[in-house]
Amino acid sequence: MQRRYDPTYYLATSRLPPDVRPGVHALYGFVRIADQLVDGSRRAPHPAARKEALDRWEGELERGLSRGRPSHPVIAALVDAGRRHELPLEELHVYMSSMRVDCTPVRIETWRELERYMRGSAAAVGLIMASLLGAPAAESWTFARLGMAFQLTNFLRDVREDYALDRLYLPREDLERFGAREADVAAEVATPALRAMLAFEVARARRLFAESASAIPSVAPSIRPGMRLARSLYLRLLDRIEAVDFDVLARRPRVAPSQFGRATVDALRAAR
Repeated sequence: MQRRYDPTYYLATSRLPPDVRPGVHALYGFVRIADQLVDGSRRAPHPAARKEALDRWEGELERGLSRGRPSHPVIAALVDAGRRHELPLEELHVYMSSMRVDCTPVRIETWRELERYMRGSAAAVGLIMASLLGAPAAESWTFARLGMAFQLTNFLRDVREDYALDRLYLPREDLERFGAREADVAAEVATPALRAMLAFEVARARRLFAESASAIPSVAPSIRPGMRLARSLYLRLLDRIEAVDFDVLARRPRVAPSQFGRATVDALRAAR
């Protein structure tokens, strides 16, 4: 699932130690299935039905944790990882709350509101990853901020795709600050005002990456290459957004496969 839906993250995971990878795959599997229930081609047609599907999926996790013998392979793998690594899987309840927000049209008013949303999604996963990767407790929230940096980068890459799902994660207060409009996004016209606003958000994502830099040296040396690779690939994605002059509406910016090798070499060199 991870290789199919997120090859960038899969490549980074492949650089982690073998005893950690199954836990990462299991966590990814859980959140990917939740995402498919909300956004997948076979999702339920009505918001209420999508929320009910999320309730059932969360119920599968609850039953797996309480009974110890899950029937679903992803839940079985996740419960096993939770026991092996003492993971705070209760954070997945917070995650599911944010997924329910996505069942209906999304408009974000302020940066604080977007932070609250990301606390429920990316930060929750970051806190679980901190435990899985053996980070000190004092660095847990650094991992949460790193998760938010990843998610904000995804939001900036996917403005057009998210808007097609009736979601706009760009805060309205920021749009207004630069004189940009939702109508520009709807028309897929990257106006100078919208480009300026996106440049502001890219700088904000870079600050999140900078603020969370201490997450990498806080873990064991064997963990660092995978983390450095993930960070390097996402920073290159921000580079791509800048390279197209912040026109994320014309086409979805992406890191070319030819750059994966360079990013891997950079990550390995930085780990020495």
